[in-house]
Amino acid sequence: MSDWMPGPDTAQQGEAAVQPAAPPAPSYDPAPPEPLGVERTPTGHAAVDARLERLADADHLAADSHTEVYEDVHRGLREELTALDARPAPAQTPAHDNRS
Repeated sequence: MSDWMPGPDTAQQGEAAVQPAAPPAPSYDPAPPEPLGVERTPTGHAAVDARLERLADADHLAADSHTEVYEDVHRGLREELTALDARPAPAQTPAHDNRS
Protein backbone atom coordinates (compact mmCIF):
# COMPACT_ATOMS: atom_id res chain seq x y z
CA MET A 1 0.00 0.00 0.00
CA SER A 2 1.14 3.42 -0.69
CA ASP A 3 0.82 6.46 1.43
CA TRP A 4 -0.76 8.30 -1.42
CA MET A 5 -3.93 10.14 -0.48
CA PRO A 6 -6.24 11.69 -2.92
CA GLY A 7 -6.06 15.51 -2.94
CA PRO A 8 -8.81 17.88 -3.90
CA ASP A 9 -10.06 17.29 -7.40
CA THR A 10 -8.87 19.58 -10.19
CA ALA A 11 -12.14 21.49 -10.34
CA GLN A 12 -11.72 22.49 -6.73
CA GLN A 13 -8.10 23.43 -7.34
CA GLY A 14 -9.11 25.63 -10.29
CA GLU A 15 -11.79 27.36 -8.26
CA ALA A 16 -9.42 27.95 -5.40
CA ALA A 17 -6.81 29.41 -7.76
CA VAL A 18 -9.24 31.92 -9.31
CA GLN A 19 -9.49 35.05 -7.20
CA PRO A 20 -12.22 37.57 -7.81
CA ALA A 21 -10.90 40.59 -9.64
CA ALA A 22 -10.22 43.55 -7.41
CA PRO A 23 -12.20 46.66 -8.31
CA PRO A 24 -10.16 49.17 -10.30
CA ALA A 25 -8.53 51.91 -8.29
CA PRO A 26 -10.50 55.16 -8.49
CA SER A 27 -9.14 57.66 -10.95
CA TYR A 28 -8.72 61.21 -9.77
CA ASP A 29 -8.01 62.50 -13.26
CA PRO A 30 -10.69 64.83 -14.66
CA ALA A 31 -13.15 63.29 -17.06
CA PRO A 32 -12.65 64.22 -20.71
CA PRO A 33 -14.85 67.02 -22.07
CA GLU A 34 -18.30 65.99 -23.27
CA PRO A 35 -20.85 68.03 -25.20
CA LEU A 36 -23.53 69.49 -22.96
CA GLY A 37 -26.21 68.86 -25.56
CA VAL A 38 -27.73 72.31 -25.21
CA GLU A 39 -29.69 73.24 -28.33
CA ARG A 40 -29.22 76.72 -29.70
CA THR A 41 -32.31 78.06 -31.45
CA PRO A 42 -31.52 80.45 -34.32
CA THR A 43 -32.64 84.01 -33.67
CA GLY A 44 -32.84 85.06 -37.30
CA HIS A 45 -30.14 87.70 -36.76
CA ALA A 46 -27.00 86.33 -38.46
CA ALA A 47 -24.49 88.16 -36.25
CA VAL A 48 -26.20 87.04 -33.02
CA ASP A 49 -26.53 83.47 -34.28
CA ALA A 50 -22.81 83.39 -35.10
CA ARG A 51 -22.01 84.54 -31.55
CA LEU A 52 -24.30 81.90 -30.04
CA GLU A 53 -22.73 79.17 -32.20
CA ARG A 54 -19.42 80.03 -30.52
CA LEU A 55 -20.89 78.47 -27.35
CA ALA A 56 -20.41 75.07 -29.01
CA ASP A 57 -16.65 75.59 -28.60
CA ALA A 58 -17.10 75.06 -24.86
CA ASP A 59 -18.27 71.49 -25.53
CA HIS A 60 -14.73 70.48 -26.45
CA LEU A 61 -12.90 72.25 -23.63
CA ALA A 62 -12.27 71.37 -20.03
CA ALA A 63 -14.62 73.13 -17.60
CA ASP A 64 -11.96 75.58 -16.43
CA SER A 65 -11.73 76.92 -20.00
CA HIS A 66 -15.48 77.55 -20.39
CA THR A 67 -15.26 80.99 -18.79
CA GLU A 68 -13.13 82.34 -21.63
CA VAL A 69 -15.68 81.21 -24.22
CA TYR A 70 -18.64 82.54 -22.22
CA GLU A 71 -16.97 85.92 -21.74
CA ASP A 72 -16.14 86.14 -25.44
CA VAL A 73 -19.75 85.36 -26.41
CA HIS A 74 -21.09 87.82 -23.83
CA ARG A 75 -18.78 90.57 -25.13
CA GLY A 76 -19.87 89.88 -28.71
CA LEU A 77 -23.58 89.94 -27.82
CA ARG A 78 -23.12 93.25 -26.00
CA GLU A 79 -21.46 94.67 -29.12
CA GLU A 80 -24.40 93.52 -31.24
CA LEU A 81 -26.89 95.11 -28.84
CA THR A 82 -24.88 98.33 -28.73
CA ALA A 83 -24.87 98.44 -32.52
CA LEU A 84 -28.69 98.17 -32.50
CA ASP A 85 -28.87 101.18 -30.18
CA ALA A 86 -26.63 103.31 -32.38
CA ARG A 87 -28.50 105.94 -34.34
CA PRO A 88 -28.18 105.64 -38.08
CA ALA A 89 -26.14 108.32 -39.80
CA PRO A 90 -28.26 111.10 -41.31
CA ALA A 91 -29.25 110.45 -44.90
CA GLN A 92 -27.20 112.22 -47.50
CA THR A 93 -29.14 115.02 -49.10
CA PRO A 94 -28.82 115.00 -52.84
CA ALA A 95 -26.79 117.79 -54.30
CA HIS A 96 -29.01 120.21 -56.18
CA ASP A 97 -28.25 120.74 -59.79
CA ASN A 98 -28.90 124.41 -60.34
CA ARG A 99 -28.15 124.48 -64.04
CA SER A 100 -30.33 126.65 -66.15
